[in-house]
Amino acid sequence: MAKSAAQSSKSPSQLIDARIEELGDWRGQTLGRLRALIKQAEPKVVEEWKWRGVPVWYHEGMICTGETYKNAVKMTFAKGAALPDPAKLFNASLEGNTRRAIDFHEGEKINEKALKALIRAAMVLNESKAKK
Repeated sequence: MAKSAAQSSKSPSQLIDARIEELGDWRGQTLGRLRALIKQAEPKVVEEWKWRGVPVWYHEGMICTGETYKNAVKMTFAKGAALPDPAKLFNASLEGNTRRAIDFHEGEKINEKALKALIRAAMVLNESKAKK
C-alpha cells in the first residue's frame, strides 16, 4: 500500500492524531493515553510513523511502538528483554531475546506509574548504549 499524498504531507504526530481519531473506540482512547504517558515520561520523545501506519517513539534509539489490533493495543518495547519489569507489565512477546510487549485490552486499567517507569528505563538503556 503506497502512501497517499495526504499522508506524506503530514507529520508523524499528525498521522498519529488521525489514527487515534480514526479508531474512534476504546483502542483510540487507549493509544491516546499511552501516547500521553510516553510524553509525560519524556517530553523530548520523537514520534515517527513506520511500517504502514505504526506509531513509534524514539529517544536515543527506539523506545516502543503502539500497534492497534481488533482486540488489543500492543505496546512493544524494542529492548524490553533488557528492562527491569518489577510490576510484571510485559504480557506478550515474552519468548524472544530482545523485544517484550504489553497487550492492553478493552476495559483494562493501565498501571500508569509502572508504565512510565518502564518507559524511563527504556530511555536510560538507549542513552547508555548511545554513549558507548
